[in-house]
Amino acid sequence: MCEGQPKREPERVDAVVVGAGLNGIYQLYSLVERGLSVRTFEAGEGVGGVWYWNRYPGARCDSHFPFYQYWFSQALWDEADWKERFPGQADIEAYLNRVCDKFDLKRHITFGALVTEARFDEETGRWLVTTDRGDRVSAQFLVLSTGGLSVAAKPPFEGAERFKGLSCHTSRWPREGVDMKGKRVGVVGTAATGIQVIQTIAPEVERLVVFQRTPNYAISMRNDRIGPDDLAQMRAAYPELLAGVRQSEGGFVYGGPPPPNFADLTPAERTAHLERIWAEGNLRLWGGSFADAGDNPEASEFVSDFVRGKIREKVKDPAVAEKLIPRDHAFASRRVPLENGYFEAFNRDNVELVDLREDPIVSIDETGVNTASGRHHDLDVIVYATGFEAGVGAIRRIDIRGRGGVSLREQWDKAVTTTVGMQVHGFPNLFMTMAPFAPASALCNIPVCSDQQVQWITDTIAFVRDQGLRSIEPKAETEAAWMAHHQEVSEPTLIGRNRQSWYRLPTGNRELIAYLGGLNQYRATCEGYRASGYAGFALT
Repeated sequence: MCEGQPKREPERVDAVVVGAGLNGIYQLYSLVERGLSVRTFEAGEGVGGVWYWNRYPGARCDSHFPFYQYWFSQALWDEADWKERFPGQADIEAYLNRVCDKFDLKRHITFGALVTEARFDEETGRWLVTTDRGDRVSAQFLVLSTGGLSVAAKPPFEGAERFKGLSCHTSRWPREGVDMKGKRVGVVGTAATGIQVIQTIAPEVERLVVFQRTPNYAISMRNDRIGPDDLAQMRAAYPELLAGVRQSEGGFVYGGPPPPNFADLTPAERTAHLERIWAEGNLRLWGGSFADAGDNPEASEFVSDFVRGKIREKVKDPAVAEKLIPRDHAFASRRVPLENGYFEAFNRDNVELVDLREDPIVSIDETGVNTASGRHHDLDVIVYATGFEAGVGAIRRIDIRGRGGVSLREQWDKAVTTTVGMQVHGFPNLFMTMAPFAPASALCNIPVCSDQQVQWITDTIAFVRDQGLRSIEPKAETEAAWMAHHQEVSEPTLIGRNRQSWYRLPTGNRELIAYLGGLNQYRATCEGYRASGYAGFALT
């Protein structure tokens, strides 16, 4: 653009959706189905969100078949062709592309465009959205489907930029892949992602050094192949499962009786009960061990000790096993990964565990990693499996200005607040999915929580349009009431008592981003807003 030339008039649409991951795709579909004109901006060059960016070795979901797929269409279930009980990254990315192609959604998506700014114009009641490549779009509604785990948390190791080998974060893995056969590899981080990488590459690298800060409990995954009979049963069960997940606490239907109370079983019965759940090879043990495991310290310790015993069975060297066993938190008090050979990897001669609590990393140089003990680990590749700026990272990267030019970033620097994790007081017609203080923030099977959040957002937008209104936002007292309820039901829980989990924001008051009142209570609250004609919301 020549200097002094006036800016182009922005494109006008009814709604802008930011992000074309699992949530963003469904949000786009839902709004287009309601007859809205929609423009979606996606930073990547393809759809998939977390499944586009996270293509590291061993990447797969930990929601078991058939629960990790969209729930809004029986036709999608009839066409689904899953191959594994826990689908891998490539299969999920391919599935999301098929969904977009089936409903012709890609024509609404601008790829390779990072939204940098969104400003609400109080005179027009519209958002002006700007991208890093110069796109300018005016929309009545703005939906941030930017994902809760999309901005990488990179550790501030001195000298990291000097490393001459290959270094990459798991969330920005090269599309062409990385050949690590015969290489000396260091992996920093042993949470869910690190576990998947480590167990996958251990057999093929020359040497693997695992830098562990916090040991994690993990459940052995049973990843069966899915055949034609499984798919037929899945399709036939769709109506029943749909009703079941919408009444569930975490987006799964496990079947069988509810968990027993700890005191109702003898010690031998408790162990047998846990063994049966363990054999399922899914996440049922996380929330389905004992009905009172979250409130009863004796029950919690019993489950924790049971899983510690499983780790000891897998690791031959008792000293290494003890380093891999968590001592500072209880089982289920933070994210519980699934594993498929992770602990056994430490039985290999080419794998070394470095306990960073005993020997922390002090710097990285041209050839590897230096630790406090004076050791230097020569490496060809460094893999950072160090997690994300959970819940708020992607939203905070956008300069969002609401009524009166108030900055959401600056407001959240003081205190992060939302109303049911989907709107914020002072920011009319701004909606979010997977934002803090909703089940979708951390503790729900995402396709199920996505289904609920997208439907609520779409219904709310339809209400504003049908009523001839210009905007909707929660009143201050509505937001305060939700935050008080969130604190009341979430903080006293087992997860709430763990102050070191990524379920808490990293700065400020370290609010617990995960809503722990259950999906049923959350749905009831959202439905109550809608059924009341959005009492407690400012409608203009």
